[in-house]
Amino acid sequence: MRDFNNYSEIPKIKSKLHPNSKIQKDQMRWTYKILFFSVLVALASSCISNERIIYMQELGDQSNPVISSSENLPYSFEEYYLQKFDIVDINITTTSAEINELLNVATITSQNNMMMGGGGQAGGDVFFMNGYTIDEFGKVELPLIGEVLLDGLTTIEAKKLIENEVKRYVNEDEYFVRIRLGGIRFSALGEFNNPGKITVLQNRVTIFEAIAAASDLNILAKRNELIVVRQYPEGSKIHKINLNDKNLLTSDFYFVRPNDILYAEPLKVREIGNATNFIQTLTLLTTTITAVALILTLATN
Repeated sequence: MRDFNNYSEIPKIKSKLHPNSKIQKDQMRWTYKILFFSVLVALASSCISNERIIYMQELGDQSNPVISSSENLPYSFEEYYLQKFDIVDINITTTSAEINELLNVATITSQNNMMMGGGGQAGGDVFFMNGYTIDEFGKVELPLIGEVLLDGLTTIEAKKLIENEVKRYVNEDEYFVRIRLGGIRFSALGEFNNPGKITVLQNRVTIFEAIAAASDLNILAKRNELIVVRQYPEGSKIHKINLNDKNLLTSDFYFVRPNDILYAEPLKVREIGNATNFIQTLTLLTTTITAVALILTLATN
């Protein structure tokens, strides 16, 4: 019989009784190291830094040098040319009551229809009801005057064209013509808090006003690559703009144009869930690691 009073023999006996215990411990040690490293990588990649969600930063890249806060940022606004399917508000007033009644018959009829429908809100878009839509041929049809080609003209040029038509019926300086866009219509898609088709009843709308009208971008939106689909006379073009760069204020895309489509793509972090801050990410990873560790423990026993 082996003498168990010799304590030096005890480790040998344990190793014989559990020949795989050392291997299992090594495997568990490496498993926990890999899990710990995975946690660090996930925490570093899944949390959203403030630099990715703050608007109008001084990025300071070489192509666009930093603009000091004391320097004026001049607008870069291109004149808008009317296009097919735009809605324009045209108001013509003369000194003749009879001509005024003929010129405004469409507006009066629309207002009556809106009142019968239960008011302005029930009638819908006020400019759609009272304004003139440029048809597929680029024309609008005005009472008494007839068809007028407005496609490709600015609002100032369209005003002068309509004034020349009005002169056929009244004398000089006996009329007043006003023409303006029937609000700015655009679509907000993707990672907006309130996406949809939006109409802002203004002549000019900045990109940030448009974002505010859609209740801002959510925290998962890719602000450095907002996609803008813009219509031109020759067709549509896709642009990507950086909302984080304050040099946007001097670009052609600071103002939204009618029929623009704004699409906000999600950040890569959405692919692993909605863990948008450190606490959410840590909770998600802790739960995942606990589950994996439990499975490994059961598998090795």
